[in-house]
Amino acid sequence: MTVQKGKRMGISIQEHMAINVCPGPIRPIRQISAYFPRLSPTSSFSDSLSPNQLTFPSTAPPAGGGSSGGGGLLSPLSPGATGGGGTLSVMSSMDTSVEIDSCDSDDNTSLGTLEFDVLYESATSSLHCTVLKAKGLKPMDFNGLADPYVKLHLLPGACKANKLKTKIVKNTLNPVWNETLTYCGITEEDMYRKTLRVSVCDEDKLTHNEFIGESRVALRRVKPDQPKHFNVCLEHPPPLASPTAMSTALRGISCYVREWESEQQRSLEERGRLLLCLQFLPPAQNHEGGEVPAETKEKAKGGLCVGVRRCAHLAAMDVNGFSDPYVKTYLKPDVKKKSKHKTAVIKKTLNPEFNEEFFYEITFNELATKTLEVTVWDYDLGKSNDFIGGVSLGCHSQGDALQHWIDCLKNKGTKVERWHTLTNDLPGSGFQE
Repeated sequence: MTVQKGKRMGISIQEHMAINVCPGPIRPIRQISAYFPRLSPTSSFSDSLSPNQLTFPSTAPPAGGGSSGGGGLLSPLSPGATGGGGTLSVMSSMDTSVEIDSCDSDDNTSLGTLEFDVLYESATSSLHCTVLKAKGLKPMDFNGLADPYVKLHLLPGACKANKLKTKIVKNTLNPVWNETLTYCGITEEDMYRKTLRVSVCDEDKLTHNEFIGESRVALRRVKPDQPKHFNVCLEHPPPLASPTAMSTALRGISCYVREWESEQQRSLEERGRLLLCLQFLPPAQNHEGGEVPAETKEKAKGGLCVGVRRCAHLAAMDVNGFSDPYVKTYLKPDVKKKSKHKTAVIKKTLNPEFNEEFFYEITFNELATKTLEVTVWDYDLGKSNDFIGGVSLGCHSQGDALQHWIDCLKNKGTKVERWHTLTNDLPGSGFQE
């Protein structure tokens, strides 16, 4: 080919690619759709749709004068063509295998093992988890190591209300903690329906902490007052359901909705736990040859001693995910309005510890007609305080509250402690400060 001086030879991009890629006769350029074929349930394609097996139309028509399956590269064959009947199933299986094999996942990568002990003490309603050590953790930092720590959560439940955390061990894949984390106010019902989530994370100061792996233990597997040892392999968190899995799960969605609604209702009713100590002190006897000591002068006539020990897993009332809780007590009916007592405010916590006691001077016969109302509030500066929850103890109460009141009246002079579940509905009490 001769080209005049000063003129550029015009070559299309298709010709340029054909010359560079496959010197020789110029063939049609493959399209992107040739590499990603789309199938419909009603269409049948030839089994030679892959790029390596694509055939091009010949220059001469086949014998018989019929067309060669269409002039386009991806034209479908006629129903009677070769491979027309079983092609769909073959391509479907190919698509499935591609979808599975192309999944970018490290499920086969070892995340490490974790060793810990779990003990539930029924007498104190406390759950102890002793985090011992981990081995062979997945490297998370550039130096091939990690800065691991362990987090505990009780599921279902609010994350910040029941999160516990161990210390951080620097630059190791085989950390040793030997640290005991304790949950207070765990009832037997909680042991039956809750799950302990144990997560191992890597601490990063410049970025967000990274998740390594987790293990979940159904607390029903733990027998009261018997320590149970666990040595488990860390796992990835349960994946979210895919659209195809959701379509399959729709068959049992009604059961799931009912369970979810019951759990939501339970979480709305429970606003936390409160540890109370009740003690009825009978009138003190006169001491021989002297007056009553100063520390017992107030309690000399006898009465009810109410000890507010602590709260656990309170509902978060502030935007930071915490509360500033305090506790108020009333002995009703209160005609003279002198029975109000209030603890100190503990800032920014959902598990406050008060350890304060209040004394009500009252006779045993009068106490049988009284009701002790205990409420927990969130302190807010410059506006009304938020009601968190409360409990009412008296002869007209029910469940644990009634049993605690009866035990106090039966065992005079003895301190009786019990955990109570706070609810957002306390009869006979105003929720305004």
